[in-house]
Amino acid sequence: MTAGFAAATKEHAEALMVPVSMSRYEKQIADFAKKERLPWTCDTTESAEQAGCLMAYGPSYSDLHRRAAHVDKILKGAKPTELPVEQPTKFESSSIFKAAKQIGLTIHRMCWACG
Repeated sequence: MTAGFAAATKEHAEALMVPVSMSRYEKQIADFAKKERLPWTCDTTESAEQAGCLMAYGPSYSDLHRRAAHVDKILKGAKPTELPVEQPTKFESSSIFKAAKQIGLTIHRMCWACG
């Protein structure tokens, strides 16, 4: 983690994009982003709300859990290799204006459909 922070500082990063695989480091990333005044994104709306990333976009994990019918089919004897691969169909996004304020970023709300 420290090497990544050092690289971001050395390369004068303007933002951070954090994959879900790094979610266990959310607190450290959030602290670094606030200290360096960097906007950052994460993969889940839960992460955005809890850790304070600027925005989130990713599959709806609650929807994926509800659609876990494959497990039921396998437990009832279906062969996993014969089941179709399912892709996420529901995605969530969120913008956290509080996080923007914490790093001194002003966001102007735009409405594309307002004419």
